[in-house]
Amino acid sequence: MTSSSLSELTATADERTLAVSGLACLERCLPVLVDDADALRPLWAAAAAGGGTWAERLAEVRAAIGEPGPGDASAAPVRRMLDGIPDDWASESLAAWAALCAGLAVDVHRAADPLGDGGPLVDGERLRQTQTLDALARDEGGMGPRVALDLSTEGRRVLRAALSRKARAAGA
Repeated sequence: MTSSSLSELTATADERTLAVSGLACLERCLPVLVDDADALRPLWAAAAAGGGTWAERLAEVRAAIGEPGPGDASAAPVRRMLDGIPDDWASESLAAWAALCAGLAVDVHRAADPLGDGGPLVDGERLRQTQTLDALARDEGGMGPRVALDLSTEGRRVLRAALSRKARAAGA
């Protein structure tokens, strides 16, 4: 799918799709900021349930992750995604946040990809964004959020491995 297809899918998305799309991007990039693989689970549950407990779950996530540590520049885009999560469950704010997350997630992957733009990490991130929106648009049996979480878990592992390789190469 092309980026215009991503834009089209996002433009027609409902609140749940927008929230899950943003969460999926943040989930994949979370290893840059924290090691806690379950840090966003309360928000995933709130989004899957339609957002009724979104604000409460967001407060839990923010408390669990805490304040930013001293200046790792690579974590700044992920912190922007986290800090940008809207408190309200409204299409406009969720759409702006999902778009922010999509762009920043590509930036995070570009920084970790030895080939930069067009490298396998960047291409994989773009593909996962499209697959996430496709799964949510189809939402067969209400499983869209689960598929999105599975894609994000896979993407998080890929990014974590790439960051580990990059750190080893820098230390060699």
